[in-house]
Amino acid sequence: MKKHILLTGKPGVGKTSVIKKIIPLLGTSGGGFFTEEIRVMDRRMGFRIVTLDGEEGIMAHVDCNSNYKVGKYRVDLDSFEKAAIPALENAMRDKSIIVIDEIGKMELFSAKFRELVRNILDGEKPLLCVIKESSDIFTEEIKNRGDVSLVTVNYENREGLPEKVLDMLKAMKNF
Repeated sequence: MKKHILLTGKPGVGKTSVIKKIIPLLGTSGGGFFTEEIRVMDRRMGFRIVTLDGEEGIMAHVDCNSNYKVGKYRVDLDSFEKAAIPALENAMRDKSIIVIDEIGKMELFSAKFRELVRNILDGEKPLLCVIKESSDIFTEEIKNRGDVSLVTVNYENREGLPEKVLDMLKAMKNF
């Protein structure tokens, strides 16, 4: 039985946009986080994490002082963990659907995050997440699980995906 929905696809195709359109449809049953770009005068300077219960933190920024780097961005592991970890722990305890945007390069610097993702996948509650398309051992292991549905987001299907994914969630017992 498939109980987790993983959205994947090329960078910039609209995976986060699909997740952000689904979140309001979940009402109070969803918990977790999504990411947003930090822009200054039309230039992307970094990414912020926004939890479904209203907390925010910086995930990465060009001006951050950190040893963890992805492209021109330096990952603020402390800020990410302060927002993401409690949001996911609360969702595991109090919500019926867990939302993660995304299981990607920046997030995977956090050992606490990786451990929580494993616990969520092995738990009872469905996970709706974005997972990076490029492979590494951790994400490949997740994509190859028997209990996940991997949905590739592309320019042709992204408009209709929020409703399709919501139907998939409704077909699961927990929603």
